Amino acid sequence: MSASTSPAPRPGYAAQLLAVSRHALAQLVRTPSHSRRAEAARKLARHSLWLSAAGAALVIVLMVAFDQTEIQLMPARGTPGLWPIRILTDFGKDEYLLSAFGAALVVLAFVAAGLHGTRRTLLLGLGTRLQFVFLSIAVSAFIAEILKYCLGRGRPFVGGKANPFNFVPFEGTGAYASLPSGHAVAAFALAFAVSALWPRLRVFMLTYAIVISLTRLVLVAHHPSDVVAGALVGTVGAMAVRYWFAARRLGFAIRADGTIVPLAGAVSGRLKRVAHGASAP
Repeated sequence: MSASTSPAPRPGYAAQLLAVSRHALAQLVRTPSHSRRAEAARKLARHSLWLSAAGAALVIVLMVAFDQTEIQLMPARGTPGLWPIRILTDFGKDEYLLSAFGAALVVLAFVAAGLHGTRRTLLLGLGTRLQFVFLSIAVSAFIAEILKYCLGRGRPFVGGKANPFNFVPFEGTGAYASLPSGHAVAAFALAFAVSALWPRLRVFMLTYAIVISLTRLVLVAHHPSDVVAGALVGTVGAMAVRYWFAARRLGFAIRADGTIVPLAGAVSGRLKRVAHGASAP
């Protein structure tokens, strides 16, 4: 009696969705495997140290010499003509950005579960890049929340006057959560992440981050030093997430000197890399 040659039944949609989701999470926590990750780690540490030192020095200078002056130059809170700025500033709110990218990842998983072959591979490559952007914002925002709680810097005019040295560590309320600016953290993390993946968008994304940061000053929601600190936290946080992805061959390649560069894939349309998906060579 001859054996049956009929193909095995294809897993159902629910099983495919579970497989896609499991793969998306598993790739983030797998053991680093890139042979040049040590060089990239040294470069990350060096750049982070220099950025942090320069940023901290600038924050201190602004606190001492400019924060109080800048607050007095801004329009009064509640000025009716500031409504466009109030709308614009929400484009840098970390909750909104994370919700948008989180929703995009969910939709992508549902769509990818119904695809097969090259189309699924291309879509999962895009998903890896969206994961990078999402985590760049999320990790940076998490670090910022810890700093806000520990430092407890009062927002402008909390306490009745423009006092840039109003600190109540571990106070834990929104009134004492000025340093660093959460909007600046999210905007600069997003700007760095998108620019790291698609360098041609660098100028546009930097402009976006600067504009969002300026809205926080115009609305007298933060001191200038808060915004600079937020830019620093967002940038360094996104740099660390980029290293995490590159060390696992996700979305990025590492050159011999430790430089991390974006890996061409689905978004660039270079189908010759489809076999590698989102993995670096």
